[in-house]
This record gives sequence, structure tokens and C-alpha cells, in this order.
Amino acid sequence: MKFSLIAALVVVLAIGCESGSLVKRDIPAEIETLTKYFQDAIETVKSHELISQAQGYLEEGKTQITPLTDKIQEHAEKIQEQMKPFVSDIEKQVRPMADNLQAQFMPLVDKMQAQFKPLADDLQAQMEQLFQTVVDQTKALLPPQ
Repeated sequence: MKFSLIAALVVVLAIGCESGSLVKRDIPAEIETLTKYFQDAIETVKSHELISQAQGYLEEGKTQITPLTDKIQEHAEKIQEQMKPFVSDIEKQVRPMADNLQAQFMPLVDKMQAQFKPLADDLQAQMEQLFQTVVDQTKALLPPQ
């Protein structure tokens, strides 16, 4: 509001100064230019106002959400504390079964590993031999130096 009053005052002063000059000018064109300038300035001020309003709304939302997130955090911590005994009991019940299962599978895994080790070593040796053959044949194809 103040800005538009200042703009109107500047326009009136500009018109008054121009009317007293000896040189004839195109006053409507100058008024249109000044009007466009002040409209652009007003739009810029309004956009800054919108930005500050948006920032205000964001800050207000943040202040409203912060207590809610604090409460949620408190409830989550309480639930975690309440769940600790249940988790501990379940772990106590499952641990012997897991140990038993591991004890049963380890001999089987060791046996499988013992059977596959010679196969893996043999495959590695064959691959190395194949690679060496390819290298030798490639060298044979190269022209002598």
C-alpha cells in the first residue's frame, strides 16, 4: 500500500516536472513506462512477500510438528523398552535350536567341502592348462621377431 502511494507520488511529480519543460515530449509513453516500472516493482515486492509468507508457514508447520515427532520418539522408545523382555525370551528359546541345527549341519558341510575340494582343484588345474595352451598357440601365430 505504501509502495503504491510512493509510486503515484513519483508519477505525479514526473508529470509536473515534465509539463513545465520547454521541450514537448510524449507524456503518455513516459507515464506508461513509469507505470510498467512500478508495476514490476510491486510484483517483485509481492513475490518477496509471498516467499516470506511461505517461509513463515513452513516455520509454523515445523513448530507444530516438532512436539509430535518428540512424542512419537518417546512412544517408540517406550515400545522398544517393553519389547526387550519378549525379544530376550524368544532369543533364549531359539538359541538352543539354532545351535542344534548348526551342530547337525556342520558335519554335512564339512563332508561336502571335502568332496568338492578335489573337484575344484582339478577344475582349476584344467583351466590353467587350457589358458597356457591358448597362450602358446597365440604365440605360435605371431610373426617371428
